[in-house]
Amino acid sequence: MALRRPAEKRKGEPTIALINIVFLMLIFFMIAGALAPPLDARVELVDTENLEGRAPPDAAVVLADGSLLFREQPVDAAAVVAKARETDPTAEAPAVRLVPDRNLPAAALLNLAAALRDAGAGDVWLVTEKGLE
Repeated sequence: MALRRPAEKRKGEPTIALINIVFLMLIFFMIAGALAPPLDARVELVDTENLEGRAPPDAAVVLADGSLLFREQPVDAAAVVAKARETDPTAEAPAVRLVPDRNLPAAALLNLAAALRDAGAGDVWLVTEKGLE
């Protein structure tokens, strides 16, 4: 009598289980992950296209001759850093914002930035025309 070989069982696709898990996760996050409610249809957002830009109130202005002003008063680099420390007392080296005149020579701006860093400023930010728009 001849013995028959048992039929090989076909192994199931392991990717089906993975697809099911990913699908369940997708449904879970779609239901539980609503981050923000939709905006009310009656709300009309503000148009800022023609908004007039202006310098930040804590920015120092550098004129074309290299003189430094803070809130329209002449100051030096140490006074600007002191004012920045008043604005952010927790910062060890506060950030300083400058609004330089277009005609200020680059060398004068670099010297002023170095003087601010020597006086204790951390970052020196330049506010430009594009930033004010």
